[in-house]
Amino acid sequence: MFCYQCEQNQKGGCHTQQGVCGKDETTAQLQDVLIHAAKGVSFFTHQISGDKTEYNAFVLEALFTTVTNVNFDSERIMPFIEKAYELKERAKTEFLKNNSIDAKLLTDLLHPINFVYNSDLNEMAEFGKKVSITARKFLRGADVAGVEEMALYGLKGLAAYAEHAKVINYTDDKIFADIQEAMYKLCTELTLEELLGLSLKVGEINLRVMELLDRAHNDTFGHPEPTKVRTTGLKGKAILVSGHDLQDLKELLVQTEGKGINIYTHGEMLPGLAYPELKKYSHLVGNWGGAWQDQIKEFEEFPGAILMTTNCIQKPKETYKARIFTSGLVAWPGVQHIADKNFAPVIEAALAAPGFQADEPEHYTMTGFAHNAVLGVADKVIDAVKAGQIKHFFLIGGCDGAKSGRNYYTDFAVKAPQDTVILTLACGKFRFNKLEFGDIGGIPRLLDVGQCNDAYSAIKIAVALAEAFGTDVNSLPLSLILSWYEQKAVAILLTLLHLGIKNIRIGPSLPAFIEPNVLQILVDLFNIKPIGEVDADIADCMQRA
Repeated sequence: MFCYQCEQNQKGGCHTQQGVCGKDETTAQLQDVLIHAAKGVSFFTHQISGDKTEYNAFVLEALFTTVTNVNFDSERIMPFIEKAYELKERAKTEFLKNNSIDAKLLTDLLHPINFVYNSDLNEMAEFGKKVSITARKFLRGADVAGVEEMALYGLKGLAAYAEHAKVINYTDDKIFADIQEAMYKLCTELTLEELLGLSLKVGEINLRVMELLDRAHNDTFGHPEPTKVRTTGLKGKAILVSGHDLQDLKELLVQTEGKGINIYTHGEMLPGLAYPELKKYSHLVGNWGGAWQDQIKEFEEFPGAILMTTNCIQKPKETYKARIFTSGLVAWPGVQHIADKNFAPVIEAALAAPGFQADEPEHYTMTGFAHNAVLGVADKVIDAVKAGQIKHFFLIGGCDGAKSGRNYYTDFAVKAPQDTVILTLACGKFRFNKLEFGDIGGIPRLLDVGQCNDAYSAIKIAVALAEAFGTDVNSLPLSLILSWYEQKAVAILLTLLHLGIKNIRIGPSLPAFIEPNVLQILVDLFNIKPIGEVDADIADCMQRA
């Protein structure tokens, strides 16, 4: 298999029988088939009228289920492929009522519109080799194939955000139409320049998706509030909830109320403790553990049941495999899946587990500094800047991961001058969010904006500050120091580029799918740069203040 869709790839791409993430070759090939088949669905869906609800929902799920660390179960992927074929044929029939297909396309057996489902899993996996990244690099060249992948990875990322909104009944037909159009365009042979334009368009779509998700969360759960969160265990039975799906957290809180079980968040679920409609449940007691890549050690030590609500699952150890559960689109072979939001098996596992035998030593962190909270004290922030008390803002955030080089972000946060404020979001914050940073005139120096899903909050804060100072974001005393891991981070990066934001530092390594020629274009347009040495990077950022 060959893969370079996440930062954890080896030497520019995985040429192995198993990815670093734990995905085996068969599963990877089936996911390539699923994306290929979904393109065929979109080719026709984009060009027909009428009710597209089922098509839209399917393409969203197909994209999200292929994001890194979501679905590792080949048996769960096959029904997606079968449905893709059925929907493609249905949309094709509708299309042919008023249109005809270019004869040239019909002779290309590897074009998505000609995909044919085979119920033999091995045969489907074998077909996956023909539509793999390696095959497309051979046909289209590394530069073009790389930018195709960049646009596709952005679509995968925004599909995750759109799916989070959809599960709480927030959708937007224009967003769905734009996703279908983008997938349609990936069925055509676009030039390098056209693909770069499509990638920026994906960034623009993602901005609207993140705005939709922000509204969905705030309308449903209330605006996040600055909240002091316990990060150690309390005596009693326990369930640990990881992933990103706040609706699953809410359902679990409802179902465990009065059962004597304490609920803890893990990883990207930490900001859930800041939402009024979630933290009103007294048995939501804190956050336990850190970023996703530490789960194998942490889940083994956690004395209760574990629920994985979205991506970030790793291969479970046998020591806790019987007490870990998945929901939504997450899947691992042999792990019990909760498909109907009836979390009774999770509750039973928690009651059967020992739980915490005593209170652990107290420790706390802060979260909940989303746009509503920060902009509520914007006048104090602006006054502090004008008075010279705050000299610079750093956004240090993004994905965490296991590869070396990520201590850079801890060192950067620790070494940031005392007259600077650090905004952070996503699981990258676990590198430093439990450290003490103090405050500037009552304004905390470290502001946890939320999940990667909450990147819209950071954008809204930056735009509001720019408006207050009568300038643009690029002229603010603001530096973006980003860590990336998977496709949701790609979607956010494309959004920042769509907004014209420059001088972004990204690491710990640059995306391997961005070939040198394409990188130079991005450098010329946006001055993207890799992270370097901490002290030198800080000095350069402060010089731009």
